[in-house]
This record gives sequence, C-alpha cells and structure tokens, in this order.
Amino acid sequence: MKIIICGAGQVGWQIARHLAGEKNDITIVDNNPDLVRRATTSLDVQGIAGFASYPDVLERAGARDADMIIAATYSDEVNMVTCQVAHSVFAIPRKIARLRSQSYLDAIYSDLYRRDHMPIDVVISPEREVAEAALQRLYSPAAFDTEVFLGGRAQLLGITIEEDCPVVNTPLRQLTDLFSTLRAIVVGVRRDGILFAPEAEDQLFVGDDCYVFTVNEDIHRTLEIFGKTTRKQERVVIVGGGNVGLAVARALEEGTQKIRAKIIEKNRKSAERAAELLERTIVLNGDGLDAALLAEANISRADAVLCVTDDDKTNMLAAVRAKSEGCPMAIALINDPTMVPLMGPLGIDAYINPRATTVSSILRHIRHGRVRGVYSIGDAEAEMIEAEVLSTSPMAGKKVRDIDFPEGVLVGGLLKGNQVIKPNSDTRIDEGDIVAMFCLAKDVPEVERLLQVSIDFF
Repeated sequence: MKIIICGAGQVGWQIARHLAGEKNDITIVDNNPDLVRRATTSLDVQGIAGFASYPDVLERAGARDADMIIAATYSDEVNMVTCQVAHSVFAIPRKIARLRSQSYLDAIYSDLYRRDHMPIDVVISPEREVAEAALQRLYSPAAFDTEVFLGGRAQLLGITIEEDCPVVNTPLRQLTDLFSTLRAIVVGVRRDGILFAPEAEDQLFVGDDCYVFTVNEDIHRTLEIFGKTTRKQERVVIVGGGNVGLAVARALEEGTQKIRAKIIEKNRKSAERAAELLERTIVLNGDGLDAALLAEANISRADAVLCVTDDDKTNMLAAVRAKSEGCPMAIALINDPTMVPLMGPLGIDAYINPRATTVSSILRHIRHGRVRGVYSIGDAEAEMIEAEVLSTSPMAGKKVRDIDFPEGVLVGGLLKGNQVIKPNSDTRIDEGDIVAMFCLAKDVPEVERLLQVSIDFF
C-alpha cells in the first residue's frame, strides 16, 4: 500500500515505523525538517518537509496515487483540511484524522454532521482512547496493562510477578496440569527489558512482567493464581482536570460501578469548566503535588489515584506523593516510554501510554480487512491482533500444532460461534473463527500472511 502520514511526531513516527516494517510504501510529511530528517534516517520511509494541508506538498508526497492518508499532526484544523484536500483534489480512497477538540468530535459524531461535509473515514480521538484505557486500569487494579478482546469476552492482562506469586519458578507447561480448567495463557513475558513469547518449558521469575490472555469469567481466578488480590474500587482521586480527566470523571458518573471521584486541577479555568460539566464529582483547584490538598481530597482513604495531567514528571511525582500519603494504588499517564522503567522503583502500579493507545486505534483501522482489533504492546515491541480466519488463510482447517507460526507468535484465545476456547496443540482453527494472537513486531508481516488480510484493506 502507498500511505501518506502527516505529522512526524510521536504518533506519526510510530505508525510509520509499524507500516514501513511491513513493506508498505510510506511517505511522511511534516513542517519541521528535523522531524522529517529523523524519520527518513531511522526508518525506511520517504520524507517531505512542508505543511500537510497544502495541495502542492501533498502532490510532492505522491497523493495522486496514494491508497490512504493519515493526518496526525498536532493541529485538529490542519488534520481536517488535509483530509478535505486529500478527498477533493486527489480522491485518496481512505482518510484517517486524529482530532482532540471535543467540539469537533461532538459535531462530527452527531447526525447533523454528515460525511459529505467533512470527508473523514475514521476519526481518532486520543483523549477518548486514553480515557477508556484509564477506566480499564481502574476496573482491573491488579494489572498494569489491560485490553479487551473477542467482543468483550476476554482480556489481555499485564501482571508483574512478585515474591508471593504462587506459580513463580514453575514451568508454564505445568500450569495447565495444575489448573486444568483455567482458561488463561501466558502469551508474553518481559524480562530484563526484553519482551518475548515464552515456550512451554519457560518459567516465570520474580520481577517479570507477563501478559496473560484470559476469558472474563476466569479473570479473578487468574489474578489470584498469579498472586494478585482484587478489591472493589469505590473512591478515586483524579489529578488533572483536562480533557482526559474530565472524560474519565464523566464515565465514572455514568457507569454502573458507582465509583466516587474527586478531581484536582491546577488551572483555575479548567477546574471551573470541570465543575460546571460534572454533577457528582468534587473538583478542587490546586496543585496535585500539594500534600495538604491531597489530604483535603482524602487521598489516604481513596482506593486509587489517577494522574493524567499533560506533564509526565508531574504525573509520576503526584503518583509517588499519593502513595506516600496512604493511597494503595497509583496510575500515571506517561507519554515518554523511556520513563516507564522508573515505574517499579518509584512504586507506581500502572501506567497509560497515550501514544500506544492511539497507535493501536489507528492500526486497527488500517488493517481493515478481517482484522477486528490491534493492541500495541510496550514501545511498539509487539501486538495483540484479533482477526477472523478466512477460507483462504493457511490456518483454516488446521490444528494449531500443524500451523507454521513464527517463534514470536502465540495464540491466546479462539472464538468459535459464541464460545471462547483456550487453544492447545490439538485445537482446530476453522474458517469464520475469531483468533487472538500475540506477535512480536518482527513477526507481524508473517501473521498477516497467515490471516490473508493484506489484500483486503478496503
């Protein structure tokens, strides 16, 4: 495919990295020559320095015969105009835009705003994506990472192995013997900073971060087996009352979990706006690093603190301060992946990576064929891919043991009809089944070949 990516920032660069690695023809456009130079130097892509919304710039980027354009600059207006020009001038078939402003999102998602007025095929909202990720972390407090698969019937859980884990130093093969009815599979392990797909004889050691794919009914039992206790979340303090914090508070007010929230927001105007838009959430104007203000928010009695300001360091420090004041769980929004290794030493329980959530959402729409979901793991090191098996797929009609999977690929779950199955070597994968697979980044092209989806984008 020939794809133009507008914006060479964190999201644009990661999308280019993914797609270039899968042998697509990628051109990246940005008005910052340094960012373009970084992309062309480190990735197998072409680069154009200029404003993405300018027709002559898109012309130089090859818009005349492009299959797709992804507008992911920092400006909503530039992204929208870019899609309009791509449609009106160049007739690019598929257009994806990242939009942040709630006003634009409300208009575009409403019935009054038809596709004819703004030809964007897919709208990606980072704030909405991050808010949903934050809610998943709150609802699964024992996991550092979570994502839903198979129509909401299964989840991928990120679990840190600690001293009290009952299955530490146990070969994974034995877990099946010990817990024969447990529908959970360890699909990925990060050890000493390296992520890999484990084999049956591999063991889990203290300090490992493992990714476990499990059906919803077995989540509680899975967490217990891996040494985690689950507790109901009733009181949450949110540090940061911007778009993300506001979206989370709104969802908590509207949800069935009956979680009570308080927001701490430093900017007075943002705090007043949050107070006006929320009904039951208490909003405090002040610094989330202020111990006295945290005490006023009853942080010691809160079940969790969610730090979602627009500054990574503030989020991490606020999380540490909240933990020191007695809050049992701290979740931080972290944009910079180089900060993630500091989480453990600082005692931060979980993090949300906005870039990963946005990249996952965009990839889900790019691999449009029979791919139903894509979740980017870590710093684009691996993906969890959910897809329907086609009749033309090399997997169709074969047992798992007879399929030539790369070493970095593991099948986590299978949906046959309405039943979620824990696959083993004798499980047969048939046409129409929905398969969820963990795959390292280098193995994504081979997985797409097995799924036969690369020819079915549109």
